[in-house]
Amino acid sequence: MKPSDSQSLESQILAKLLAVDYQPVTPGVLARQLQLNREQGDDFRNTLATLLETGRARQDKHGRIKPRGSVGTTTGLVRRISSGAGWVIPHQPLQELRGGDIYIAARDLGDAQSGDEVQVRLSSRRRSGGQRCGIIEKVLKRASTTFVGTWIEQGGRGYVRIDGSQFPDPILIADSGARGPRRDDKVVIEMLRFPSERRAGEAVITQILGKRGDPGIDTKTVIYSLGLPTEFPPEALAEARAATTRFDEDQLAGRVDLTAETIITIDPSDARDFDDAISLTRSADGTWHLGVHIADVATFVTPGSQLDQEAQRRGTSVYLPGHVIPMLPELLSNGLASLQQDQIRWTKSVLIDISPDGSVLGADFENAAIRNCRRFAYEEVMPIIRQPDGPAARAEAPQVVKLLQQMFELAMLLRRRRTEQGALQMGIPEIEIDFDRDGNVTGAHERHHDESHEIIEEFMLLANVTVAQALTSRKIPFLRRVHADPDEMRMLSLQQFVAGLGLTLRKAQSRRDLQELVRKAAGQPVERAVNFALLRAMKQAEYSPEDLGHYALAEEDYCHFTSPIRRYPDLTVHRLINQLIESSKQPQPAFAELVQLARHCSFTERRAERAERDLIRIRLLRFMSTRVGHEMDAIITGVESFGVFCQGVEIPAEGMLHLSNLGDDYWEFDPTGRSLTNTRTRKQLRLGDHIRVVVAAVDVDRRQLDLAPAGSGRPRTGRRNDSSFNAPSGRPGPLPPRNSEQPRKKNTGKPGSKKSGTGKSSTKNTSPGNSSRNSQPARNSRTNQRS
Repeated sequence: MKPSDSQSLESQILAKLLAVDYQPVTPGVLARQLQLNREQGDDFRNTLATLLETGRARQDKHGRIKPRGSVGTTTGLVRRISSGAGWVIPHQPLQELRGGDIYIAARDLGDAQSGDEVQVRLSSRRRSGGQRCGIIEKVLKRASTTFVGTWIEQGGRGYVRIDGSQFPDPILIADSGARGPRRDDKVVIEMLRFPSERRAGEAVITQILGKRGDPGIDTKTVIYSLGLPTEFPPEALAEARAATTRFDEDQLAGRVDLTAETIITIDPSDARDFDDAISLTRSADGTWHLGVHIADVATFVTPGSQLDQEAQRRGTSVYLPGHVIPMLPELLSNGLASLQQDQIRWTKSVLIDISPDGSVLGADFENAAIRNCRRFAYEEVMPIIRQPDGPAARAEAPQVVKLLQQMFELAMLLRRRRTEQGALQMGIPEIEIDFDRDGNVTGAHERHHDESHEIIEEFMLLANVTVAQALTSRKIPFLRRVHADPDEMRMLSLQQFVAGLGLTLRKAQSRRDLQELVRKAAGQPVERAVNFALLRAMKQAEYSPEDLGHYALAEEDYCHFTSPIRRYPDLTVHRLINQLIESSKQPQPAFAELVQLARHCSFTERRAERAERDLIRIRLLRFMSTRVGHEMDAIITGVESFGVFCQGVEIPAEGMLHLSNLGDDYWEFDPTGRSLTNTRTRKQLRLGDHIRVVVAAVDVDRRQLDLAPAGSGRPRTGRRNDSSFNAPSGRPGPLPPRNSEQPRKKNTGKPGSKKSGTGKSSTKNTSPGNSSRNSQPARNSRTNQRS
């Protein structure tokens, strides 16, 4: 028998033994269940004997084969939960796990923290719900060793209470007097020893950021806690200055001169970097000639240069309230590469011919020079389009008014065509937060997206698709923007959920049926519930060199090309455009290199999103801390067995309405319908429901907002912003529950739950504790996400 055959048979046997529905049987029955033929008999007996000898299987007194103890190892990422236990999400789905995650008891977590990459030893033990258990053997890679927190003292010793809820106990600081921190200082620490079940953590202070509550301290806290870049290396700045010095707008050799064309930009009113510009004409036969002109950043950023290395390290620009961390130095991002009005700028231009019915007839790619003749803000555009003879239009050049009219007509045609092809449009309103000059929240309003946004969106999407299709046809490897098909089980859960709302989703995996679902829900009381549920059923888009398609856009080939000033993947695609222009073949990067780059760019994108989300959440919590005891209207954005997450309607702060604030009744949790039902009154709390709540408690440092039902009397109050604490005992207390970090709670019949006979868990409101989760509140107005 070949070694590979032996390994294959061993895997088959172990997969069978570890299956959720496996019942111990004798070797002969096991062989028949595996559908082995007679020729495989000796191999089966030898392989089974090896498994018994090595302890990976055992035979009971009746001769039946059972799994035993450790049954192999795998690697994955840790996700800690409120009880102190956690889960490991395997890097590669294992057959014996049936795609599930691995439960890790608190005593078996060691000092692993959320986000750490670990090696886990699988156990034959299972939880009541059938989930495989495991023990963490080693931490392979820390998600981070640097954290930000508040300096506190007790008994002559110094500690740091780390921001957020990942570390429930303060961390002891070694040599605490070395940097002279003072009470309530915000500090950066380097973890020397991570806390575990058996011992306390220990760290050293590497930097003092300032006093808690000082202006600008929240921004610093987010930047340092996520390891965001700050200053550019001197070498990168020197290269940017050199590129600026070399630039001569009159040197157009090798470029198509489009400076006489009518070309405009449309961006947010507060934008400073302008990536994209548009031109459009129409032939007598109705054919459209669309020009999408993107800043030619690749000309100024040489591969492998210090500027390029720093841009790659950053991956993306980060837009925070009142603060921008650019991917490129401002000499380029806001100057030389930015398509400013009345300035000659170099571009990579995609010139697309489109038939009268909206189908693409062909495309050319050019290195070009353009002059932006008019820089529009979004809010300036629609008054001109709606009233071409109105005062706003009369103030513009006639050719510009004509261009806007044609842009609107073509964009709406392209949008209808995309919808017909199955592209999904989800109607979740976007809330814009208002800040004063110091960055404090003063209010919020719903962001109005009119057709001017759709014009630019459609043209950017078409350019991205056109570039991706051209690179694919030439068999040039590139970083794609992919969006995998949704998980079948999640979509079935969505189907069941909307059925409970009185809506029908015929085929859960059909984009057209999903479109119909969104259309039917539009304008109805269940609209937000449907859109929230659909969004959560979707996977996240990411970067990959693999041809996985883009589910939401209904496109087979898609990439990011239109924002090279602020996204590194776009810059890599720009460098490939010359191969399309010159019809040349150049050395291609190894596939493994592209995979690694895709992972890095996906990581920096998520990090930037989290930074914006975290800072907005901090600002919202500071605002809500002045409104403790106030009532507000809210929408239920998440339902879990321990309570519901609610987001304010006027101020989009998200908090937890815990079961312990809902009285002494039992509440039945339905994970499929995403609802809690009072077993006595049958009152329901469902995803998307409106609810009146009162602000019970706010803890800015812990990122927690506790809510209670309005009119329920004195609510349970949570932890406040203070520096008092009990020194760590070596065994941390439970983490505050998070929606994204909850175990898949099953009905155990233990105290705190009762069996309902329906497969749904019923929980009495006895559990104390604060809760929060990483929600995504409204985005900063500058973050103009063009797909």
